[in-house]
Amino acid sequence: MKWETSVTKLLNIEYPIIQGGLAYLAYADLAAAVSNSGGLGQITAMSLSSPEELRNEIRKLKSMTDKPFGVNFAIGQHGRPFEHMVQVAIDEKVPAISVTGGNPKGVLDMVKDHPIKKLVLVAARRQAEKAEELGADAVMVVGQEGGGHLGRGDIGTFVLTPQVVDSVSIPVIASGGVVDGRSMMAALALGAEGIEMGTRFIATKECVDAHWAYKQALLDADENSTVVIKRSLGTPARALKNTWTDTILEIEGQKGDYDSLKSYISGEANKQYIHKGEDDKGFGWAGQGTARIHDIPTVKELISSMVEEVEAIKRKWTD
Repeated sequence: MKWETSVTKLLNIEYPIIQGGLAYLAYADLAAAVSNSGGLGQITAMSLSSPEELRNEIRKLKSMTDKPFGVNFAIGQHGRPFEHMVQVAIDEKVPAISVTGGNPKGVLDMVKDHPIKKLVLVAARRQAEKAEELGADAVMVVGQEGGGHLGRGDIGTFVLTPQVVDSVSIPVIASGGVVDGRSMMAALALGAEGIEMGTRFIATKECVDAHWAYKQALLDADENSTVVIKRSLGTPARALKNTWTDTILEIEGQKGDYDSLKSYISGEANKQYIHKGEDDKGFGWAGQGTARIHDIPTVKELISSMVEEVEAIKRKWTD
């Protein structure tokens, strides 16, 4: 099968598979494995505490692969300043960046005069159109099925992806519910030029910062095992259902404000679970696609199996 799409050409990668930003998990080991396997691995910049830490992680990644990679900037309502971190990406001449969780203008303006490919995560057609106007080279479209932060609308990937494809002239990358070759083929059939996966890459051997209990929870989950939290704050996000998220939803149901929720939805609470496996002290992001995750392969095994599955589907269609 010929794997060349506008996304593989844009990013100079073998397969149109992009690893999500994955707060507190997407570091050099995982990113290098994805890039070395033909996709685009990414480092999560804003989970690092300083520009020096980001520079060191980028240089570590460069020592592990000679393939293209990206740096993700998750900028949000309660995020800290990002400019000094973006400057590191510029100085280190990273091949690509992605912007998630907020208005991408500030980041895109900083890199517009540099040969860095610019991806923006969007959750609505109008957001995609605006990202194109601001200079994005491609948009990643996340449907309601996705893990982590989502759009305020309850629109699924199957509906949102072709809507965006028909509304912009830049490549569209589908995200949300994509975990295997079947869902990847579906995304391509909808007009996407590639896919982004987050949750599926957590359940791999090279996602070394994810606690085994978190990975096991992903394997044990079914289609009803995730919930959307933070909807009352206007920043909905999908996580694995546990007693911690039950408490969050209870506070939200009682009209709790940000101050009453902040200790429950903090990065520290997130890390307490995903790094230490203490699900009574925190939470872990996950998309609905976790229902279709049944093993913890290496990244290379995962991508190879996806490629084989897509090619098998194509043969079935054309035979």
